[in-house]
Amino acid sequence: MKTIRGTVPVLVALLSLSLVAAACTSDSTGPGRARTPEEVDEGLVEEQQEQAEKTEERLEALEAATLAGTLGVIEPVVHDAAPGWAGEEILNDTGDDWEPAIATDPDRPFVYVAHNRFGGEPACADCPDPAMILHVSNDGGKTWRPERYLCPCEGVTGQHDPLLEVVPEGGDVIAVWMNSFKLHFSRSTDHGKTWSEAVPIHPDVQWGDKPNMAMSSDGQDVYVLFNGPSVGDVHAASSHDGGATWSTVRVTNGDRYFYDYGGAVLPDGRVVFSHISITYSGPGDEAEGVVQIHVFASDDGGATWTNLVVDELELGTECTSRSCYLDYYDAGPALAADADGDLVIVYSGAAEPKGPRTVYERSSTDGGLTWSARTRLSRPGVNAAFAAAAGTGDDEVRVWFADQRRGRWNVRYRTSTDLGATWSKAVKITDAISGTAYKNKEGFIEIYGDYGEIAVTSEGKTVTVWGEGPSYFGPGGIWFNRER
Repeated sequence: MKTIRGTVPVLVALLSLSLVAAACTSDSTGPGRARTPEEVDEGLVEEQQEQAEKTEERLEALEAATLAGTLGVIEPVVHDAAPGWAGEEILNDTGDDWEPAIATDPDRPFVYVAHNRFGGEPACADCPDPAMILHVSNDGGKTWRPERYLCPCEGVTGQHDPLLEVVPEGGDVIAVWMNSFKLHFSRSTDHGKTWSEAVPIHPDVQWGDKPNMAMSSDGQDVYVLFNGPSVGDVHAASSHDGGATWSTVRVTNGDRYFYDYGGAVLPDGRVVFSHISITYSGPGDEAEGVVQIHVFASDDGGATWTNLVVDELELGTECTSRSCYLDYYDAGPALAADADGDLVIVYSGAAEPKGPRTVYERSSTDGGLTWSARTRLSRPGVNAAFAAAAGTGDDEVRVWFADQRRGRWNVRYRTSTDLGATWSKAVKITDAISGTAYKNKEGFIEIYGDYGEIAVTSEGKTVTVWGEGPSYFGPGGIWFNRER
């Protein structure tokens, strides 16, 4: 059933499926057909092969750029900073860095950024490539401590998809990331200087990918939703003792491939996550059909979940960058919660197949049961995607998204103080007009990584991270900007 667009409110009964998830094992059942052990194994092998091939291509591109003298910062970085912004900076001048996560301490001036790095100096002879890198600032992002490895994790092939959160009650930092398709959890009690031993969060599920995390304010209830065996089904891992022990349930079992892009634990304990789903049934297993925007929610500590389809859009402009998959720009929905649990979801999609994507926003004041009509945030007719969102205070939301107004990508920033009823004018915060081979005054060539994020510091200032590069295979870098 297709979504009825532009109606207020969107009724949960119209598009919601209640999914009672059983305890998840490698061959667990749920709604739909169970995956056989052979299918689970085949899915893991395919994912591993694809990841290994991408890593090899990125390392080859890194070597070529090094030889050509085009790696990283090759000339002075000149800024045309937006009013109120410090000017974007690259976090490492020569690192081939991909897919950042950011977190801030609401009561202290700490900012944390994690990302993976291809190539570079390994932590040990048998340490992963790509490896997970951590940056820490104790002054709101003005300066940074020397970078370090989040976890050397000897014997792991590669590390991907970092997630960071700060526990408001005490300031502990928690991290989740992939060690060779096994999601792991670790905690730091000293602002990122040392970390607990990394522990797997889904011991009863063979593999996992594309995670996102949400956490209660005391850090005891932690939820990670991810896709896994064998065709992108949603799984949910939950801990109610601060990450010491975990249980996992399977949430979906169908032919749609899910990607998780946002999560929140509301003051009443309700857990909400935002996903995008796509089918890969086209020729050569390419994406086809409609894109669906989902909200998954649980009111019983992650034991069972409901699935609400919030909107339905078309696959947009295809990515033609080197070795890029065609639906790369069909990025998923960001989710933001304010202090009292009101929600905003920000997502993108096209009105017609292969057309330009538009970034939209909807809000909810009942924990995601119903949603407002959608509001357009990006310019009509201009391809836009990769939204990030953060909530703070009472009904305050801060958003960035990327668009291609002049053929190149730029990041635009908008805010709302009334839960999305009205929005500020878009401000371009990709304000470095030189410095690398992939930047000029018109913008940068390619988004580097599926994710970027936004957060709010203890002083109420916005901080942002994203990846930029010359192509899908780079080499590229992680860029950071902050409000003054």
